[in-house]
Amino acid sequence: MDIGRVNVRISALPLAAFAFFSLVVIASVVVTGDTSILLWGIPTLVLLLIIPGALNYMSQSQYIDLIPVYEREAKEYRVRMINETLLNKPVRIKGVVERASFKYLNRPQFSVADRTGEISVKMFTSPQEDINKDDVVEVLGMVIRRFVVAGEPVINCVSIRKIEAEKKK
Repeated sequence: MDIGRVNVRISALPLAAFAFFSLVVIASVVVTGDTSILLWGIPTLVLLLIIPGALNYMSQSQYIDLIPVYEREAKEYRVRMINETLLNKPVRIKGVVERASFKYLNRPQFSVADRTGEISVKMFTSPQEDINKDDVVEVLGMVIRRFVVAGEPVINCVSIRKIEAEKKK
């Protein structure tokens, strides 16, 4: 669902919770015959969709506002060049998605590779477009550690978008 310039996506877990509790409310009404359950049941079910949608909208709009800043400040790097000296610096990489995981949680993690290596790219919201394995992408983000104080450098992604593969000369 698009709201303005933001593509709001509700992850699979809230949708599963909505479906489960919808069945619980319906079963409760059928078994007890008490329709007053619907007075609190329906608003609660609606909130099970509105709250995750609102949270996704807010995070998406923040990321959209950050994209121009990163486009202006990020320097292009090859994967092999990304190391601890670049921590907390904006970077731009281009590569092929080798693996995409946790997309169903709206917290996707991609493994992006170029000819020099492979790096983990984490997002804390869903990307604006659907990114899959073997897509050629451009990533804008900041270099962080995998874990808060330890681990290898990874990219905290602000934007990942598909690009056309560069034509061979």
